[in-house]
Amino acid sequence: MAWFRASSCLGNLAIRRSLSQGGSYAVRARNLPSQNRCFHSTIFKRKEQASPVPRAVPLSRLADSFLDGTSSVYLEELQRAWEADPNSVDESWDNFFRNFVGQASGSPGVSDQTIHESMRLLLLVRSYQVNGHLKANLDPLCLEEREIPDELDPAFYGFTETDLDREFFIGVWSMSGFLSENRPVQTLRSILTRLEQAYCGSIGYEYMHIEDREKCNWLREKIETPIPMQYNKDRRVVILDRLIWSTQFENFLATKMKTAKRFGLEGGETLIPGMKEMFDRAADMGVENIVVGMPHRGRLNVLGNVFRKPLRQIFSEFDKNSKLEDETGLYTGTGDVKYHLGTSYDRPTRGGKRFHLSLVANPSHLEAVDPVVIGKTRAKQYFSNDLDRTRNMAVLIHGDGSFAGQGVVYETLHLSALPNYTTGGTIHIVVNNQVAFTTDPRSGRSSQYCTDVAKALNAPIFHVNGDNIEAVVHVCELAAQWRQTFHSDVVVDIVCYRRFGHNEIDEPFFTQPKMYKVIQKHPSSLEIYKNKLLESGEVTQEDIDRTQKKVESILSEEFLNSKDYVQQRRDWLSTNWEGFKSPEQLSRIRNTGVNPDILKKVGRAITVLPEDFKPHRAVKKVYEDRARMIETGEGLDWAMGEALAFATLLVEGNHVRLSGQDVERGTFSHRHAMVHHQETGDKYCPLDHVMENQNEEMFTVSNSSLSEFGVLGFELGYSMENPDALVLWEAQFGDFANGAQVIFDQFLSSGESKWLRQTGLVVLLPHGYDGQGPEHSSARLERFLQMSGENPYEIPQMDPTHRNQIQKCNWQVVNATTPANYFHVLRRQIHREFRKPLIVMSPKNLLRYKFCKSNLSEFDDIQGHEGFDKQGTRFKRLIKDQNHHSDLEKGIRRLVLCSGKVYYELDEERQRLNVNDIAICRVEQLCPFPYDLIQRELKRYPNAEIVWCQEEPMNMGAYTYIAPRLYTAMMGIGRGSVEDIKYVGRAPSAATATGFLKKHQNEQAEILRLAMQPEPINCPYSSHSN
Repeated sequence: MAWFRASSCLGNLAIRRSLSQGGSYAVRARNLPSQNRCFHSTIFKRKEQASPVPRAVPLSRLADSFLDGTSSVYLEELQRAWEADPNSVDESWDNFFRNFVGQASGSPGVSDQTIHESMRLLLLVRSYQVNGHLKANLDPLCLEEREIPDELDPAFYGFTETDLDREFFIGVWSMSGFLSENRPVQTLRSILTRLEQAYCGSIGYEYMHIEDREKCNWLREKIETPIPMQYNKDRRVVILDRLIWSTQFENFLATKMKTAKRFGLEGGETLIPGMKEMFDRAADMGVENIVVGMPHRGRLNVLGNVFRKPLRQIFSEFDKNSKLEDETGLYTGTGDVKYHLGTSYDRPTRGGKRFHLSLVANPSHLEAVDPVVIGKTRAKQYFSNDLDRTRNMAVLIHGDGSFAGQGVVYETLHLSALPNYTTGGTIHIVVNNQVAFTTDPRSGRSSQYCTDVAKALNAPIFHVNGDNIEAVVHVCELAAQWRQTFHSDVVVDIVCYRRFGHNEIDEPFFTQPKMYKVIQKHPSSLEIYKNKLLESGEVTQEDIDRTQKKVESILSEEFLNSKDYVQQRRDWLSTNWEGFKSPEQLSRIRNTGVNPDILKKVGRAITVLPEDFKPHRAVKKVYEDRARMIETGEGLDWAMGEALAFATLLVEGNHVRLSGQDVERGTFSHRHAMVHHQETGDKYCPLDHVMENQNEEMFTVSNSSLSEFGVLGFELGYSMENPDALVLWEAQFGDFANGAQVIFDQFLSSGESKWLRQTGLVVLLPHGYDGQGPEHSSARLERFLQMSGENPYEIPQMDPTHRNQIQKCNWQVVNATTPANYFHVLRRQIHREFRKPLIVMSPKNLLRYKFCKSNLSEFDDIQGHEGFDKQGTRFKRLIKDQNHHSDLEKGIRRLVLCSGKVYYELDEERQRLNVNDIAICRVEQLCPFPYDLIQRELKRYPNAEIVWCQEEPMNMGAYTYIAPRLYTAMMGIGRGSVEDIKYVGRAPSAATATGFLKKHQNEQAEILRLAMQPEPINCPYSSHSN
């Protein structure tokens, strides 16, 4: 709000000239021991030390707008200029001065009031708007020691008690809130009363950091209204009922499950009525779907009272002897603890509407669920055609310690206004226990509030005393109104406490004795509200007793019924996924080849740029080459294979979304999915024009912020909403994926096992050793393989008609080496009756490698063409040796199994040496392991020495994963032992790769030499040990 910034500076001049009365004003910062903040106090210099007289102001500055003026040295010069000629100053300054001399229409001047006095009064108003929250009563325990800023003391501006009943002229302004009423003359007492009521009660508002004047005015109008928030009797009875449910739910669990961890909400029970009122108001304003993410504290209460999860089901989850549905032949996974589980529910509102609620399952890693919720919400908006983003909304509940301490909070906030990630605003609710596990705020954050990070996004922040239920309800409703009005983030900070320890069997007196002595004696928010309503006469004790007895009766009945409740773990799965098969159900294997006419048609559509479009000459050549590939049907490169996969899926009606750092061009300048006009800067995306009148968001390619954790979490959430979407996230380099390790570990690799939730998310991780050093060589393939849930010593059913190996595995890891195989593995993600995450070790130098090409016939579904085999055209899990070997080759002395780009180097070396007795096979799908195809190759070469060759060090890459599975495959056909598996690759290493190009080249040459050497390879083992 520029007007107030101007006022602040102008007010400094007023204080210097008027308040000092002969002295000069200076500022001294006073450090307060109770908080990391500096307040200001007034001191006086002696007259001889006064500041110099301001210099003359250039006439050019006299036209500055009053709303934007920032100088404190030329107010008087402006006034003199205006007095001489009103037209010589900006119109806003003209209106300003007219107000104070009584020339404004309907605004009589006050004769004994100086302009500086009025400016000091306006400064006082602004100080309350900016700093009033520091004086607000926010801590229900009254433990926080906060020094009130001097700026909130009228004496700071030269006012005394004798001025309280004196009338002041404050003008009529074109703004909302306190100054918007047509009451230009008010007493100082009435002004201060209004300011105290608005800004220093049980709610502390922070919004003056917002730069948008319209938003500030809207909030001022809501905050400074002369009528304070009031609820009628009916509303208060509803609020009381909801608070009773919230409180007695926790009390009941505490009584029945005394030794169980439940992470209760005691001390913050007002969250439940606040959420309900927020959701009701949001639904009244058009919201139809709300996606919620939250930590474990209070989750059971939210599940029971907000999401209406059957209470008997919640209670049964505490019972170790609880009954489960007959799960014979059903996939059950590992399950998860009760306070991590999600649910969904169609909830009615007080106004008679209904809306859908989704609570996303999450791990104990606090805040990790945040971007997942946002991504899921964005996907809901796409699939429901919610273009203005008002019908689908995200709500995130945080703890105070995690909101301030977890970096993913900022990564998620940072997505809020990005075009391809925004959801039209998220409501953040912080359940502020004023302690994080055992850590006090002074040790847990450097800022005044745990919510200060949200100021970077210009989000308003409403701090509220958690004991004042009506204040909590008010700010929750206000947050819903803000979100639906301005479509941006808002934060509600409920300052409460934790009545017990981190969990119910924890001892909080170990670390917070002072706090918990107060908590022991502190009444609950329910007791406080009951007393308030009893005193007002709006309810009687009989009314309260009747409600509490009803709630207790229902809880007891549900507890008894929980003994016979049969848990059904699939109850909460989304209807979008109906018909999709779980791991125990056999899924038909589908071909992924495409009709050649369709390939040609879409290929031409995505290789043509508009005639009047002027791309970079190098990009123009790329598209000319791609057009030639389609016409000739030869030499299709990696980027073309990918583009064809996307285009054919689009034609089939699927949504395709690719995001990550630099994905529009591609880190290695290979994709060029978005082309830039070299003169206007306009963009053109050929894949947006595969079909006529194509939805512009049907294909989305978007550069992301420089985030791995947040963006990968977002795309994961996006992929979980609807199975009819190919969602991909690409790392700039695969090495950087570990910045999102929590998403890989807690969600992607284990989400189906823990929560029965499927996702078909594709993760592209550039990987390969080409001398770029330890941070640009390895996507840490070994980590993804190590997280595989496949038994390395058991060969599953591999018959094509009964094989469900891939369904039972937790994810797929591939290292494709041809554009056609990449095309098919992408299409396979959609053309199946289930969904699995796909981890792709994508290439770097193969993107332009002369031999890494495919013909168009490998993409089609024509029998007899290159890609067609016994089962049709589909992804090849293993590519056999390309030297046209027969089914039995006894003369081959060595079978080299490898994966990735090292194949091409091995093949070139084999050709250079003219070696004919070594076979090289590519394992394209590492996980799940292709036992059937490996055994086929072992049988083809019965006399061959068996070698695993890789570029990575022995303790990295696929070796430790491959070795036991290769041994199992060998044992299955009676072929040797584990000692017969030879290793060729780099020696064990702490770093993934050397930083010296020459050393890299030497190591690579040694790998090739060993793989091709005429002598048998010594076991065990690496290139450095031979």
